Amino acid sequence: MTYGCGREGQAAPVSRRNLLGLLAAGALLVGCSQNEQTGRSQFAVVPDEALTQMADQAWADMRAQTPAGVDPAAQARLEKIGWKIVEASGRTDLAWEFVVFDRPEINAFVLPNGKVGAFKGLMDFVQDDDELAGVLGHEVGHVLARHSSERVSQQMAIEVGVNVVQAILANGEYAEHAGEIAGALGMGAMYGVILPYSRNHELEADKVGVELAQRAGMDPAGAVRFFERMAAEGEKRPQPPEVLSTHPADGPRLAALREAVAALPKG
Repeated sequence: MTYGCGREGQAAPVSRRNLLGLLAAGALLVGCSQNEQTGRSQFAVVPDEALTQMADQAWADMRAQTPAGVDPAAQARLEKIGWKIVEASGRTDLAWEFVVFDRPEINAFVLPNGKVGAFKGLMDFVQDDDELAGVLGHEVGHVLARHSSERVSQQMAIEVGVNVVQAILANGEYAEHAGEIAGALGMGAMYGVILPYSRNHELEADKVGVELAQRAGMDPAGAVRFFERMAAEGEKRPQPPEVLSTHPADGPRLAALREAVAALPKG
C-alpha cells in the first residue's frame, strides 16, 4: 500500500495500481530534479509520504520478525555514532532510530524514514568507532541522496512502460508473443537501468558517507579500512559478476572510496 496526500494534508491510501495509473497519465512525471547532495539530476517522483508509509511498515515487520541484540553496550555505541552522523547531516527532522539486530551478517541497512538497522555480525566486525562511522555515514548518505525514491520511481516507471508495450503488442501481429517480449524488455531494463543505478548509488553513498564522518569529527579513513577488510572477507566466497550485482566490484569501489577520502579538505 502506498499513500498520497488527502484532505487537509492527511495521508490518504492510494493503491499501487492507482499510483501506477498516475505515473502512466503523467500526473507525477514532473521531470528530473537536482539533488544538492550528489550534484546530479535524478528521476525521483514517488511522493515522500508514500515512501515513509512503506518504510514504516517494513520497519515494523523487521522489528516483529527479528530479535534485537542483547548487548546494551553495542546498542549504545550504535546510537552514539549514529547520532553524530545524523547531526553532521543536518537531517534531524527525520524520526531516526538505530537498532542492533541479533543476526550474524556483517551488514547494515537504512530506510527512507530514518530507521537504521545494524546486525550483530557487523558490530562484532568493526574494529573502532571510525569504521562504524564510515558504515553509518554510508547508510545516512543513501537518505540524503534520496536513493530509495529514485529506485522506486525507476521500477514503477519501467513497470508502466512494459505494461503499455505489452498492451500495444497484444492487439497487433505480435500478440502471441506479447508476454515474452514484455518480459525481455523488463529484464533489459533491470540489467541496463536498475542495477547500474544501484551500483552508482553505492558509490555515491560511500562518498557522502566519508564527508559526513569527517564533519562528525571522525576519521573518514575508517571507511577505507572497513571496506578493505570486507573485500578480504569477500575473497573467501564466490562473487557474482559486477553486471549482475547491486553493488560495484570491490576493486573499483575501494579505488573510488580512497579517492573520495583523499579529496576531503585537510585540517
